[in-house]
Amino acid sequence: MMQRLLQFTLDLFDTRPELPAAPTPPRRSSGKKTARPVPPRIEKAEPFIAEFVGPSLPAQTLQQALAPATFRHPRATRETLLEGIAIGYEFRRGKRRTIGFSVGAEGLTVSAPKWVPLYEIDKAVLEKSAWILTKLQETRARHERLESARIEWKDGATLPFLGEQVIVVLDPRHAFGGVGAELKSNDADTLPGVTHLTLHVGLPHSATPEQIRDAVQAWLMRQAKRIFTERLNHFAPTLNVQWRKLSLSSAGTRWGSASADGSIRLNWRLIHFRQSVIDYVVVHELSHLRVMDHSPRFWDTVRAVVPDYAELRGQLKDDAIPRW
Repeated sequence: MMQRLLQFTLDLFDTRPELPAAPTPPRRSSGKKTARPVPPRIEKAEPFIAEFVGPSLPAQTLQQALAPATFRHPRATRETLLEGIAIGYEFRRGKRRTIGFSVGAEGLTVSAPKWVPLYEIDKAVLEKSAWILTKLQETRARHERLESARIEWKDGATLPFLGEQVIVVLDPRHAFGGVGAELKSNDADTLPGVTHLTLHVGLPHSATPEQIRDAVQAWLMRQAKRIFTERLNHFAPTLNVQWRKLSLSSAGTRWGSASADGSIRLNWRLIHFRQSVIDYVVVHELSHLRVMDHSPRFWDTVRAVVPDYAELRGQLKDDAIPRW
């Protein structure tokens, strides 16, 4: 009797909602089909739990969520939506046979023949969407790397020279033989086997950022002229060609060029890269003195001297060098 009275009291004050019992799985039979069990009604608390333990977002949806919201060319005349991302692109008409796509620092440019209707342009852009988005994201990432590598011109600034980090030191006591700067190696102040490179510049500590930049650039260009000349002389006999004139360039998009008369132009900023990368560009331009195009024969010529040219070529695109 006391047991029943106690149970009745517990049941009376228990406020927990009674959840429906799980349905009993139907028995298999070889005869009539059994109806599928009706799932139990979900209480209000269930969706809250399911929100955290449910499946994750699809990969593409997550990629779209993390991707930049828009890419817009400063001279954009048309706009489209690719995988949820707004793309404003420069559109050009010209004398050409096919629709062309190019992605540069400013964004996407689409070029098309005059006779191609706009709906065909839209269709071609959509079909090329994967390539366009990949290139735009790569270009934006590279721009961000370049911006992060921008040099703050002051005493203690760092910059790459032949693939090594060099620290700028203002040293007003010396003129360094009239050349304005001198590279020094300090092994004593570093760990064993670690070289500490400093570029001592003959300027006062009150020098402006522009003065420091110009002095360092002048020194780098002298080193570039010396090293490029040395590497041209090294590889020319191997390729059985003769170069006649070297000029330094400051082109924003080209690392080098070659003319049929033996003139070579090399971007002085190559001096920031490792020597193996410089050697690839030197061999590339010297190879043009044998083959004046980018045919398979040209690349075979380059490969014969620099077998890993593809990897070195990739470093020219991927490595961030300082903005000046």
